[in-house]
Amino acid sequence: MSAPVITVTHGVVGYDGRPVLRDASLTVTPGEVVAVLGANGSGKSTLIRAVLGLVPLSSGSVTLFGRPLRRFRQWQRIGYVPQRLGAGSGVPATVGEVVAAGRLARRGVLRPPGVADRAAVAAALAAVGLTDRAGDPVATLSGGQQQRTLIARALAGQPELLVLDEPTAGVDAASQEAFAGALRDFVDGGGTVLLVAHELGPLRPLISRAVVVHQGGICHDGAVPEPAGHHAEPDHDHVHPHGPDEPAGLWSR
Repeated sequence: MSAPVITVTHGVVGYDGRPVLRDASLTVTPGEVVAVLGANGSGKSTLIRAVLGLVPLSSGSVTLFGRPLRRFRQWQRIGYVPQRLGAGSGVPATVGEVVAAGRLARRGVLRPPGVADRAAVAAALAAVGLTDRAGDPVATLSGGQQQRTLIARALAGQPELLVLDEPTAGVDAASQEAFAGALRDFVDGGGTVLLVAHELGPLRPLISRAVVVHQGGICHDGAVPEPAGHHAEPDHDHVHPHGPDEPAGLWSR
């Protein structure tokens, strides 16, 4: 059996003495698509940022591809798409240039792009449906197209693991469908995915497991919960435990 891609063991993160992530444990195995769900402020983005070492654990541990996070150096194996950063604001780069930046971790800064680099960039642009916009300034794209550019940048590095923080939040339907198609191809090629989401939309069929974060703790790890409408029915058999003050609209936010 293959070693886990991600292991979080009793992870704790706090800011200014206030715990944000409490005793969180998570394992992601090769080929899985794991969605981290929860309300705003639940700690779900903190969980994946801790996985990547972007926020420090105050206790607990993380391993990536079987190596402790503090000793992990093979960052070319991981593609990260942060929450929308306004990819075009103040950046005069073209779509193709932004996507090509995704090759830097693999080829190094000093070596010029080669045939394999150009092919990977072309494939990533095609995967998100932006081939015809490669020469356009990122600032001229819609918000959804800018997000697709960031996803293509991650794909261009040909990672084994994609980590995505609310990749479809506020993104138009066409971009959501394009992203779902790109993710499907990535998984079909053997990739592993960890993503944070409020709602899954067209990604739902791809999700193999859902992790629900509530008040900094993992309260469910298993089947994808039902959408909000069905979830709210009085006779609905809930598939995850609720905290006493969990927001009623958790799945629709």
